[in-house]
Amino acid sequence: MKFVTFEVDGRIQAGIVKDDQVVSLHQSSNGVIPKELIDIIRDFDHYKTAINDLPTSEYELGDVILHAPLPRPVSIRDFYAFEEHVVSARGQRGLGVVSEWYELPVFYFSNHMAVKGPDSIIHRPRSCEKLDYELELACVIGKEGRNIKAHQAEEYIFGFMVMNDWSARDLQAKELKVGLGPAKGKDFATSFGPFLVTKDELPLENGRLDLKMEGFVNGERYSLGNAKDMHYSFSEIIAQASKNVTLYPGEVIGSGTVGSGCILEQMERDWLVTGDTVDLSIDSLGTLSNMIGEEEEDGLL
Repeated sequence: MKFVTFEVDGRIQAGIVKDDQVVSLHQSSNGVIPKELIDIIRDFDHYKTAINDLPTSEYELGDVILHAPLPRPVSIRDFYAFEEHVVSARGQRGLGVVSEWYELPVFYFSNHMAVKGPDSIIHRPRSCEKLDYELELACVIGKEGRNIKAHQAEEYIFGFMVMNDWSARDLQAKELKVGLGPAKGKDFATSFGPFLVTKDELPLENGRLDLKMEGFVNGERYSLGNAKDMHYSFSEIIAQASKNVTLYPGEVIGSGTVGSGCILEQMERDWLVTGDTVDLSIDSLGTLSNMIGEEEEDGLL
């Protein structure tokens, strides 16, 4: 199934995409299925049959406004799972890969209240002069679990979506010197979408997906990789994320940046500026597009 959160006539609701048409789950089920996707995920087994029985058309996909599939996820953990990105990004800063990276998958928590959707304007943070994108793959947890074993982890995955982990590189570089990890360099925006595709629709094997990943800036391809090149599989990173803690439906887990998946790895290129368009595409998951807006100013935008 290919889920969306969409807006039509001022109403924001969960839907399912079939043949470039969108079906409103709540409306078409006469209120049986919840309006919000997070509530559907929490009790998906209960709603799955009703969803399959819904009519095949309601709105044209091109006539609705798409939001992030999960506009307010329970949490966002972003891992660091592609070796090529780690080697390249650290190498650009004159650093090698620390031995601990090969011992366990690591992550940081991002701001789950700053999620952006397809075609959202991304405003460059104030004083940021080195704005970057990051091409990533994200999975959504579908059921509660704690101390999950890697060989069981696929049972806990609901689906996958494209993720853009926007980065203010100059702010990030200063923060990392303190030793706590990225904060203001990351927490202004994370984009998801356009779809959340259930795992049964995808070639998931041993926690890995064989999907081409591409990133474009103003139509020029900057990034090319494949999800199968993750050093740590989703099974391994879910096992790590759930150690001594409970994962809940609606939590998002990012893969980290695919090799070549950001400007930091390609220092001959300019940083993003106002008016640039970034398109991130992953096979079977669609294309996530955003435009860079003016620098954020004091007060609300």
